[in-house]
Amino acid sequence: MGVRPGQPNAALAGCLDELGWSPKALARKLNRVFGVGTVTESAPYHWRDSGGVPRSPLPAMAAYVLSQELGRVVSVAELWQGRAAESPMLVPADTDLTGPWTVEGLRKIVENWVLGGLVDRRRFLAVSGSGLTAIVSQYLDGTAGRGAYTPRLTGGASADPLVEQVEHNVPRLQLLDDEHGGARHLPYVGAQFRAVGLLLREGGHPSAAASRLIRAFAEIGQLAGWMAFDAADHGLAQRYFATALRAAHQVNDLPLSAHILADLSFQAASRHHPADAIALGEAARRASEAAPVTVRASVLSRLAYAYAVAGRATDFTRTRDTARELIERRGSGDEPRWMYFLTDNHLDCQAGYALIHLGRAQQRSGATSSARSWLAEGSTLLDTGAHTVDRGDPSQRRALFEGAWLALGHSARGELELACQVGQTAAARLETVRSPRSAALLHQLATDLRRRQRNPYVRGFLPQLEEALSRHPAGVAHGSG
Repeated sequence: MGVRPGQPNAALAGCLDELGWSPKALARKLNRVFGVGTVTESAPYHWRDSGGVPRSPLPAMAAYVLSQELGRVVSVAELWQGRAAESPMLVPADTDLTGPWTVEGLRKIVENWVLGGLVDRRRFLAVSGSGLTAIVSQYLDGTAGRGAYTPRLTGGASADPLVEQVEHNVPRLQLLDDEHGGARHLPYVGAQFRAVGLLLREGGHPSAAASRLIRAFAEIGQLAGWMAFDAADHGLAQRYFATALRAAHQVNDLPLSAHILADLSFQAASRHHPADAIALGEAARRASEAAPVTVRASVLSRLAYAYAVAGRATDFTRTRDTARELIERRGSGDEPRWMYFLTDNHLDCQAGYALIHLGRAQQRSGATSSARSWLAEGSTLLDTGAHTVDRGDPSQRRALFEGAWLALGHSARGELELACQVGQTAAARLETVRSPRSAALLHQLATDLRRRQRNPYVRGFLPQLEEALSRHPAGVAHGSG
């Protein structure tokens, strides 16, 4: 029997009890996932205690969040007893992405992107567990076979002005992300992705030109996925990554495929889904076995972060050390152009924020001795990074991200003056860098500092930080998880 108005919603109450959540906790999770202001913190009390039904699309949003947290499907019908409808604009990220790994399968996915274009108002909900692995499963288990285009064709350099223009544009697009963050120029990069998709959809290209266009499509898709991830639009990021992986597969580009799988792993770890992150990271490692050393090192650095999020400190250390050994052996071989960003210092800083994550987790669990060790090492590594570069340097997004992590490391160690100094520099970059992923770290720093408001450095800095964060939320209004 359905819930009548004024009666408690037992289904919602049961889900909250199972998670140990209050209605306020549900509201805060909805605001983190779908963007600040999605719901007031008091509204879910009315849903639970008085049988209230929120406006669309909140019923579907609540069902999605609870499903993700519980690890099982909680349908809209179950949660609201038939009094709320599904929201057709909220769709899982894996929608229409599970077809065959063939040229025709890729063409259908490309057509979906092209026809959607700027008028697509769907919000893509990030998937996890079997939903996430299903969109790459045929690649992982080998049933996808080989792509249609051989490496000989993809390496062709025959003159084609249109293809050359597309290829020439890709590195310039990557610089937009480095300097301004993923959220600022994602719509433009997405439009470039669809433009190349339109060329592929029209067809009629010689094999060499088609293979070069597919490779460019894969590279732009990887970049768009990374930018959507940085913008905290995780469902959209998964769609870009999954499409890019299929394109890379069609031109048999194993290094790029490994790179994309590692991105999916890093995204899953950042969303606190360590099992997904490890499965994808280990798949990326297998795919990278014959790749150039920089690709292998980058992949291993992502896998190391997945191990850190899972609390597997020994595996983290082993994998991080192997990545470091590889990068030290780097010669002047044929490295992919898109690995331009990976330097020895970049690898150290990736290990640095993984160590701070480990240290903060150890600190919360009461293992203070190991926590101090991890935090000290992580802070030392990050202190050598990009967090102090001037405002004209092109690495602004990296500087913001690493600075936010370093401030969290200092905060966890009780070094409040340093936490405020580093945090102030990082927060100032929010004026030019739109990176909700980085802003989320500064929101965590603000939470840390609110417990220390008697400290004079905190009293001076915290109001500035909160004012800056009020203009730069950690989430977006698109579907994300």
